[in-house]
Amino acid sequence: MPPTELLRWQWNGYPRNHQTRFNLLLHIVVVPVFLAGNVAAVAGAVRLSWPLALAGVAATVFSIAMQGRGHKAEANAPEPFTGAGNALARIFLEQWVTFPRFVLSGGWLRALRSAG
Repeated sequence: MPPTELLRWQWNGYPRNHQTRFNLLLHIVVVPVFLAGNVAAVAGAVRLSWPLALAGVAATVFSIAMQGRGHKAEANAPEPFTGAGNALARIFLEQWVTFPRFVLSGGWLRALRSAG
């Protein structure tokens, strides 16, 4: 699936898979950890600072694991990944595009208020 189509598909289903207070609050904390981890991993690799690179990878993995835990609290589970490429594309697009868009559009706050 091309990235633009994947982003459209992800956006259309996003509110359905992000409804519980626990998952929404978890995402608002750990998505920035994912982003910072990505930046640290790349910066560490470029600067040949392996402790920084490893810390970045650890932060990224931690964020993904915590989000997986948050999604287990949802009534509507995300669609299963169809392969490694699909998993990487969906995870990175969600973190870097879809979730920030969800927050900036007001969708995150609306979902949090609706969560009760």
